[in-house]
Amino acid sequence: MTYHAKTFELPALKGLSEKQIKVHLGLYEGYVKHVNLVMETLKGYAAYGDKASDGDKLAIAELRRRFAFEFNGMRMHEYYFEQFEGEKGGSPDSALAAAAKEKYGSGENFIAHIKEVAGSRGIGWVVVYSDPKAKTLHTVFVNDHELGQLAGLPVILALDLWEHAYMVDYVPAEKKNYVDAFFDNVNWSVVEKRFEEAR
Repeated sequence: MTYHAKTFELPALKGLSEKQIKVHLGLYEGYVKHVNLVMETLKGYAAYGDKASDGDKLAIAELRRRFAFEFNGMRMHEYYFEQFEGEKGGSPDSALAAAAKEKYGSGENFIAHIKEVAGSRGIGWVVVYSDPKAKTLHTVFVNDHELGQLAGLPVILALDLWEHAYMVDYVPAEKKNYVDAFFDNVNWSVVEKRFEEAR
């Protein structure tokens, strides 16, 4: 099994330069490369079986820990970039809009809440999950993408708040401007489809 970096069909994005996107895509491609490298290296260690040295066992354990970092970095960036693909859309009558209204009072309040969470000090991700069992949405701040994810819940929206996502266009003090640009470019049809598939 080998993972391949996806090619995203991105339109010109308002408030996010082509250079910024190119830098960010390069980081995503690095995650894909390292997912494959970790898997390949672990496969090589498997040949040792029970004869692995203590040093090899230590290296294997660290690679297993590293895999979650590389894999989640790859997958979260795929969620992120997919949200910008296609012609911008979204429906005020969608199931997502109804769920947002039920929890947050309105679609505008839902977006305001995501922006509030994004204003938290620090770097990481804002992730909106669908919880099909409880039939609700959860908006959380995830510091490190390999830690703190809500187990088993489908991601419906991913907002990257690491500086690499905006430092070409904005300084850290302008993070709010980047978040506004993110929302100017989100194709809500993609998010609505994820929500529908998660139900």
